[in-house]
Amino acid sequence: MTSKSLSENDKPVGVIGAGNFGSVVANLLAQRRQVLLHVRDDAAIERILKTRENRGHQMHANVMPTNDLGYLADQCDVIFPIVPSLHFRTMMKGLSPYLHPYHILIHGTKGFDVSLPEGKTLDTMTTLDRSMVKTMSEVITEESVVVRVGCLAGPNLSKELADGHPAATVIASHFNEVIQLGKRLLRTNHFQVYGNNDVVGVELAGVLKNVIAIAAGALSGLGYGENAKGLLISRGMVEMVYLGRALGGNTKAFLGVAGVGDLVTTCNSSLSRNFAVGYRLAKGETLSEILASTDEIAEGINTVKVAKKCADYYKVRAPITTTLYQVLFEDMTVTRALEYLMRYPLNVDIDFLTE
Repeated sequence: MTSKSLSENDKPVGVIGAGNFGSVVANLLAQRRQVLLHVRDDAAIERILKTRENRGHQMHANVMPTNDLGYLADQCDVIFPIVPSLHFRTMMKGLSPYLHPYHILIHGTKGFDVSLPEGKTLDTMTTLDRSMVKTMSEVITEESVVVRVGCLAGPNLSKELADGHPAATVIASHFNEVIQLGKRLLRTNHFQVYGNNDVVGVELAGVLKNVIAIAAGALSGLGYGENAKGLLISRGMVEMVYLGRALGGNTKAFLGVAGVGDLVTTCNSSLSRNFAVGYRLAKGETLSEILASTDEIAEGINTVKVAKKCADYYKVRAPITTTLYQVLFEDMTVTRALEYLMRYPLNVDIDFLTE
């Protein structure tokens, strides 16, 4: 089955995950195709059917909710899984029995999946190596027979996409067929879609930028201005590249839309959940208070923990990640963290491009 036949047939496209981003992607896809949206909550399904509303989004008439993964997989050759990384592997285990080699999966989740030795937890592990840390495309490959896998990444704030503001995304895949299919399904007059063959690099860029976004929110919460933010973003990008390369990504992926484009967006937007976490920390709230007050997962919180332990294992210099880890999990104050970072000895601006 060719990408042309997939893109031009009348089968619906599946979206798994009815959060803000999943709802927006479903609406984008619905401009061209019928969409089956997997929704776990029966009350939410009833609400969508009756009012066409979900999480404040007016759902397109072509979007139909379902709680049946088997039905979705049977009806859809192309599926976009967009669920939090914490639940991604469990979702794939539930979906996998219904998948076939002809399916194409393009995920939109920016997070890590961590597999630890028996009896160990993330808190009891002092370091993590790459074999324990998987991207979502790797989880899809491990848990299913699907071969054609892609990743959706970029500066994609849900509210702005829902409002039709100009934006862009990246479809990353080892298969050009998947990239071209993603472009045909998603591209609109206001939504540009680029391609990239470095799946892991694009995934790592999308994940690691969440760490810097939390730090940017903290800077804003302290009342600091654009000079401080420019310093953070530039040093954060260097840190992302070093750690991303240690984990198997290519430097180029970090310099594109899914890297610096996403980083700048999330570091400048109160719409970003990760930015909001940092902002609230700087205003004096504890992490437990912040987590208790929201039903939306800020992927960056877990990413800080994973990235810090990976940096320690690979001996990567990551002062922002390490210091933010101390703020989130070791009771360092945001003010003290900033003072430490400003004294951190760095003499070289950019050196990763010459290596």
